[in-house]
Amino acid sequence: MSRLAGLLVAAILAAGPVRAADCAADQLDLRDADAALRFHVEVMATEDAREKGLMFRESLPKFSGMLFVYETPQPVAFWMKNTLIPLDMLFFDAAGRLERIAANARPHDETPIFGGNDIQYVLEINGGLAAELGVEPGAEIRNPALHGAAWSCDG
Repeated sequence: MSRLAGLLVAAILAAGPVRAADCAADQLDLRDADAALRFHVEVMATEDAREKGLMFRESLPKFSGMLFVYETPQPVAFWMKNTLIPLDMLFFDAAGRLERIAANARPHDETPIFGGNDIQYVLEINGGLAAELGVEPGAEIRNPALHGAAWSCDG
């Protein structure tokens, strides 16, 4: 992540560094070698919840998102039908490592956006935010909904 991301993190996390004890169901931490970011998230862990996602939402606060959790790694594809705001889709493997970013997905576009063959977690955030923050493949996430992740809430 860029130096800008590190400065943003310092401003957002005035209480100090991201720690395991800080894990909460409505928070997702994302890190790379340079910085750690915290997002407020809604977790979508059921098929019905994943199908609705961010449809019909008119806005999304800057450091908020939606975390889609699948039971096992699998091929995933998303579309933007009935989605009103541009989104970045971040696709993670079973270890919680970022494999691919689909940047600035267009509202209402029904073209499938393929995330990969072995994806277990998907984070949707505001379109363009991943690039603004310097998020790149290889970054890791943690949240209590992740099981067996490389970066765990357990320590």
